[in-house]
Amino acid sequence: MVPSLRKAFNDAFTPEKYEVFLKALHAQFPDAIDFRVAETPVFVPRSFAAQMTDACEYIIDVILDPAFRERTERAIPDGDRVANENGHPHFLAFDFGVCVDESGYHPQLIELQGFASLYGFQVLYPEILRQHFDIPADYSQFLSGLDKASYVRELKATIVGDLPVEQVILLELRPHQQKTRIDFYATQEYLGIQVVDLLELIQEGRQLFYMHPVTGEKTLIKRIYNRVIFDELNAAGLTPGSYVDIRADLDVEWVAHPNWFYRISKFLLPYLHHPCVPHSFFVNELKQPPADLENYVLKPLFSFAGQGVVIDVTADDLEKIKDPENWILQRKVTYADLIPTPDIPAKVELRLLYLWKDGDARPTLAINLARLSKGKMIGVRYNKDKEWVGGSVGFFER
Repeated sequence: MVPSLRKAFNDAFTPEKYEVFLKALHAQFPDAIDFRVAETPVFVPRSFAAQMTDACEYIIDVILDPAFRERTERAIPDGDRVANENGHPHFLAFDFGVCVDESGYHPQLIELQGFASLYGFQVLYPEILRQHFDIPADYSQFLSGLDKASYVRELKATIVGDLPVEQVILLELRPHQQKTRIDFYATQEYLGIQVVDLLELIQEGRQLFYMHPVTGEKTLIKRIYNRVIFDELNAAGLTPGSYVDIRADLDVEWVAHPNWFYRISKFLLPYLHHPCVPHSFFVNELKQPPADLENYVLKPLFSFAGQGVVIDVTADDLEKIKDPENWILQRKVTYADLIPTPDIPAKVELRLLYLWKDGDARPTLAINLARLSKGKMIGVRYNKDKEWVGGSVGFFER
């Protein structure tokens, strides 16, 4: 999207420089990066960023609508509803495909979530990237005028608030086995909070505790930075009673509350009407399938990381669905062959990440990540044995 910067980066790139960069990146937290890091960042001009932020602000207006809570009640599965929901999500993530048509490049919303993302790693990784590649000073991964210091302050204010750091934890199921564990460790480094396994929580009445790894003391938990996804928890095959039921009425604050994972998700797509949002609708509201069904993607509402998505939809696929109210059809978009690489061009998704501190009327656009793909979808299983694909970052024009 910025041809001069793209040409300069590609001309200066060598596999040897990339390997040296990867070695430096992995050295920060050895054996913690369990996904492919792409060879290149994405350079994003102001005009393209403005289109994405316009769509995001429109969606935030929808979330702030007084009717939003009632409209999205059905989005929360009864078995996964968590007590003590708060007034807003602390995190918003909007995934845009960089698409192309006869008018040129434009963003199209692919997914959205009211759940945390790589808010820590996307500070660390671009910083190392700059040490090994020539990135213009007037391009940054930080948004809304933030820099590293002010971003970390905003992140800490959102997650920790005014509590002692020892009373705030990052909670995940088996965190040290997760593919995103590098983000947990980076977050711990920046904020000083501890990473705690759900299986190691201690419950006493309505209170939760953990054994602090440094002091060795049983420590009260007042706030949970939640990274537990119930889809994964429910599939883990754990025996009921063998772990603390975090759905219960507990004396803790949530950042973000787990119910927002469902409220702000694919469930919201059919309610959005914006030029950057592909037309979507619930399958149970279909009177008859679209005549051009091949131009739609079929998505289950309650799945994670692309599980269950049908790309090449047929009428037979629709007839097999037993719970059509829990599926949507979303119009396909055409990803741009955006980034020239040594073989075929790579496609790009950009994720804009917001922070929503307690007390703020609206969230703040803070940072971003990018993902490069050469497969039918963004994701590891669609890009095996390919290069110039994987996790990346957008450097946005200031």
